[in-house]
Amino acid sequence: MIRIILFDDNKGFRKSLTDFFKTSDDIYVAAGFDNANNAASHVKEYNPDVVLMDIQMPGKTGLEALEEIQKSASSAKVLMLTSFDDDDKIFAALCNRAYGYLLKSSSADEIHQAILDVHHGGRYLTPSLAAKVYKLMQSHVAQAQTGYVALTDRQKAVLQAMVEGLSRKMIADKLSIHIDTVGDHIKEIYRKLHVNSAPEAVREAIQKKII
Repeated sequence: MIRIILFDDNKGFRKSLTDFFKTSDDIYVAAGFDNANNAASHVKEYNPDVVLMDIQMPGKTGLEALEEIQKSASSAKVLMLTSFDDDDKIFAALCNRAYGYLLKSSSADEIHQAILDVHHGGRYLTPSLAAKVYKLMQSHVAQAQTGYVALTDRQKAVLQAMVEGLSRKMIADKLSIHIDTVGDHIKEIYRKLHVNSAPEAVREAIQKKII
């Protein structure tokens, strides 16, 4: 049997999930708690295989508890539960080595499958979150790169036109914008690239593979 413990301040949710697993042949709910204030101690006491952790609770948050559990060198695998799909919370949970992320609106069968997956060494993300997490991870990886520059799509289009050798008027015609707007975009490009001229901007664009 896979031993789990549950941290969630919603009494109804804890009860319904506990009742569901009472008929399970492979998962046993060893304990449930309405807060995570002593999560690391409870994990040590009950020695679960998997922990279901609500991300937002009164007092200590699920993210704080996750970090403490990780620091305690517990072998328990933590699955985060939430009613929201907040980007920053998802990323923080995954960075703190959570084994998965589930919306609390997930069916009991999906939660069951997630527990099985992480217990056997896998990871689990609610399907509706998978694409968002992939894009989120790509974004954070990109921003960690030395050459990362946060240009808007329009600024990239202007910079591409500069690389092609187009004049400001030609850029305005190509992008169907006013020539003064082109000038404003170029000023922002110079500021973000820390350059003072078109040749320098073009050089940075090529060297940093911005476009």
